[in-house]
Parts: sequence; C-alpha cells; structure tokens
Amino acid sequence: MTSSPTQGIRTVLHPVSDPAKAKEVYAALLGVQPQADAPYYVGFEAAGQHIGLVPGGGAQGMTSPVTYWHVPDIEAKLAEVTAAGATVKEPAHDVGGGRLVATFTDLDGNVLGLLQDR
Repeated sequence: MTSSPTQGIRTVLHPVSDPAKAKEVYAALLGVQPQADAPYYVGFEAAGQHIGLVPGGGAQGMTSPVTYWHVPDIEAKLAEVTAAGATVKEPAHDVGGGRLVATFTDLDGNVLGLLQDR
C-alpha cells in the first residue's frame, strides 16, 4: 500500500467556554503568552507545538480536544483514511492564510484532524 506521509501531530485545538480564564491556565502551563489572541481563537506556540483555544467550540461540535496531523496533501490523506474505514466529519477547507483543515472520525468515533499548509 502506498500512502502519503504525515509530518506528525503539531497542532491540538481545545474547545473552551471561558477564553479569558482558559488563556491564563494555558499560559501558565506552557510558560508563554499567546501569539494569536482574538475573540474567536487563541493560539500558543510552545516546544514546536501549536496549542489553540476555540471559544464556544462545543457549539461547533467540538466535544473534546482535536489533534491535527500535518500532511503535505490533505485530499490524498483523506482518501486514504476513508478507504481504510474512517468517515469524513468536516471536508478540507481553507481557514485563512492558505491553511487547509479537515476532520474525520475513526471507527470508534474519535475525531482526528488533518492540516495542510500551502
């Protein structure tokens, strides 16, 4: 089986109900202040990882943190995982700056993400 490689999990998004309080907790945990701080998203860079806080994430269907596997070809990887039995939850779409994201569920309903930077 040929497959497109992943570049590892480098992004994890967490749904939060109170972004101001969550920002304080994550800043204390990571030892850095956020690099992105908007009403709709708070992002931290720490130790080669991107940790994002999604205010109101529950309203977007996020019930737990979502890990994002970075890939060079998001459509190819979506095709591979669905051929293996996964179900697309959110098709690939641009979230700004040329970044594409998609989510899918594994056979047990766990939500996993894919991320491609163009």
